[in-house]
Amino acid sequence: MQFARAAWRFLVAIKDGLVLIAMLLFFAALYAALSSRPNVAAIGEGALLLDLNGVIVEQPAQIDFLATLTADENAIREYRLRDVVRAIDSAATDDRVKAVVLDLSTFLGGGQTSLSAIGEALERVKKTDKPIYAFSNFYSDDSYQLAAHADEIWMDPMGGVIFAGPGGNRLYFKNLIEQIGITAHIYRVGTYKSAVEPFMRADQSPESREASEALYSVLWDSWIAEVKKARPQALVQPYANDPASFVRTAGGDYTKVAAQQKLIDKIGDRVAFGRYVASKVGTDKKPSPDSFKSIAYDNFVAAHPVKTNGDPIGVITVAGEIVSGKAGPGIAASGRIAEQIYAALEKEEIKALVVRVDSPGGSAFASEEIRLALADVKQAGIPIVISMGDVAASGGYWVAAAGDHIMAEPDTITGSIGVFAVLPSFEKMLGKWGITTDGVQTTPLSGEPDFVGGFSEDVNTILQSGVEHSYQSFLKLVGDARGKSSAEVDNIGQGRVWDGGTARQLGLVDSFGGMDDALAEAAKRAGLKEASYYPEYLEAEPGFRLLPIDGLPFGEATQAPVTGLVGWAARQQKTVFAEALNTARGLMMREDVQALCLECGGSWQRGKSGSPDLLTLLKSYW
Repeated sequence: MQFARAAWRFLVAIKDGLVLIAMLLFFAALYAALSSRPNVAAIGEGALLLDLNGVIVEQPAQIDFLATLTADENAIREYRLRDVVRAIDSAATDDRVKAVVLDLSTFLGGGQTSLSAIGEALERVKKTDKPIYAFSNFYSDDSYQLAAHADEIWMDPMGGVIFAGPGGNRLYFKNLIEQIGITAHIYRVGTYKSAVEPFMRADQSPESREASEALYSVLWDSWIAEVKKARPQALVQPYANDPASFVRTAGGDYTKVAAQQKLIDKIGDRVAFGRYVASKVGTDKKPSPDSFKSIAYDNFVAAHPVKTNGDPIGVITVAGEIVSGKAGPGIAASGRIAEQIYAALEKEEIKALVVRVDSPGGSAFASEEIRLALADVKQAGIPIVISMGDVAASGGYWVAAAGDHIMAEPDTITGSIGVFAVLPSFEKMLGKWGITTDGVQTTPLSGEPDFVGGFSEDVNTILQSGVEHSYQSFLKLVGDARGKSSAEVDNIGQGRVWDGGTARQLGLVDSFGGMDDALAEAAKRAGLKEASYYPEYLEAEPGFRLLPIDGLPFGEATQAPVTGLVGWAARQQKTVFAEALNTARGLMMREDVQALCLECGGSWQRGKSGSPDLLTLLKSYW
């Protein structure tokens, strides 16, 4: 008995200790959350500091509770696009803001249309004669797309500039999975539906190459045009077309190349840059790495909330991979989004709806669940305007088909009307180890699909027929929405991706424009007067999640900056590895017929959250 009492006391002590630790962790997280809240009262005169130490996204993922406690030094922050644009626009009219400073050393990028929207906001600031200064240790495509809008571009003496352009190699696993002994059962419809090609080919198909070349050519030409317009003196294209010759001629001096090509204005380290800005806007009295009077981004955003004058127009965000369930924000979970749509339907004051789609698609079932909810809104006589972001492809277009009017940007990636499914079986792998299977069937489908003995022809026929039926349903819903026959949609479908400009010519898009244009179109269709409406975002702000799941924490600036071409190359190497894991994990684990655009990943995955994307994998890899 004495031993039992001692053991009991020991277990109770462990329990009490765990409870105490849990309470300490909870209050530590609560303190961290409260202390990190924006302080509007702290705003004084100075430069608005946009220290973009992460990615631009349409909708940030939930805040990781444990990441808040541990303050992970590799945390990657997600900046909501509309908040960044609103902050920059507010800087143009706020007299306290004397300049805008872009610190891009730890900027990881975003979609091309998102960065263009930020660039347009920066141009509006320049029209008020407020200077914009940019600094980075190293510039690549995304960071330079923003920096080009600055009045002065600074670069660290040990830095450099490199332009890679869209595109690159994709990994193909056909030979590997054959050697391992995995059989990838692929069911697809669409000549251009290349999402499954990594498992069925050792190289890119001619059809996929054709579509990719057309898309990337448009995106690259658009990027060049934007940078040239923002910074006419920069000799971007010659350097981008033959960087090795320029670097070799300069003896490997990257800063010399950048200066000769007029890509930058001044060379100096962070301290020199901070002192220079301080000479323009004033010196910070408190010791600071920046040394100039700065206005913190979070404080400034909090001080300039969305205006709520007039009638509300509901805004639903479909961002990230489309999945079933109620996850998110940061992932397009159909259950959660459908609830938001029906909540908007119940609000009598909402006379119109804008659906912001920034998604490569995903589950066909989940996409249809969202579309059906929107169909109920349309049936109630409420106009629906679709606003496409960086990408609205495959299942993203499935959802968009519910709109009365579809708006996109010229660089939006859309289309990819096609479906597929992938299921693995392991009979060859088990056979190598001498494992066989046998049994009795009462029907042709007993024990099917047989993941250890191999799929029967009946199962293959049934699954392929189901995928083909899903494709026909996709064609019909798009045809009904766009006034086309299924055959006409099939001609521009087949899984092919299109840029927004071509999509408009093909009738998949009605007009060009961003969110402001979509709101104006929705107001017009609802009969609301000009400038008498405001967007009411029908979504919860990102909150804490108690347990870590796939995604990224929402933290302060800690991502290590790229300091030169070698660092840039190392990060690209990590990217390739992450994309390989992403492809292998994603395609082989999805549990539904997929209307998903994986070839959109080159642009979309740079800055999107809430799905097993590049950033999630980089987080786990680092």
